[in-house]
Amino acid sequence: MTLDHLAVAGETLEAAVAHVEDVLGVKMGPGGDHAHFGTHNQLLGLADGVYLEAIAANPAVERLPYPRWFDLDRLKGAPRLGNWICRSDDLCTELARLDVDAGKVIHLARGDLRWRMAVPDSGMLPYDNCFPALIQWDVAVTPAEILTPSGVALTRIEVAHPKATDLEKSVGLTDPRVVFVTGNPELQATFDTPHGVRVLR
Repeated sequence: MTLDHLAVAGETLEAAVAHVEDVLGVKMGPGGDHAHFGTHNQLLGLADGVYLEAIAANPAVERLPYPRWFDLDRLKGAPRLGNWICRSDDLCTELARLDVDAGKVIHLARGDLRWRMAVPDSGMLPYDNCFPALIQWDVAVTPAEILTPSGVALTRIEVAHPKATDLEKSVGLTDPRVVFVTGNPELQATFDTPHGVRVLR
């Protein structure tokens, strides 16, 4: 697995985008709609093959007969860094090796993009949503490779959970930017930006 992107969730997309832009001091670019889960997003290209998305339920879509991904149906309050997403070249094999249920594989599309995502039936990922969502891209060029650089680089993502040691072992990711710490379930990310170091929660 490798780190693919981070997701900031809001009750509205406008609120999620504003949160990112206020903290990082840069403008997010356009995104699109996810028909299967009734969500929409905007994107921000980061350095080193990673990107950031702001995501929210699309108010134009009626309530779905199944939970939305990223536990968005239960989201209340201020926008926040809600999930981190890791990429695999063989999603089914990745899921089989895990000691947790990270979801079932769903084939998704947005515009010319095609990908597979592991999504739990409940919409909630293991370890209180601190376990990464898993993705396999089915396109030659991923969003991280085509987004306009923003001058922002992710330097650290801190994954806090009361069972941080178990979570780290279960994920099995080797990336010096990803740090697991014992604490209340929470994500926070540190960035180098044109305006200095900024922390997004």
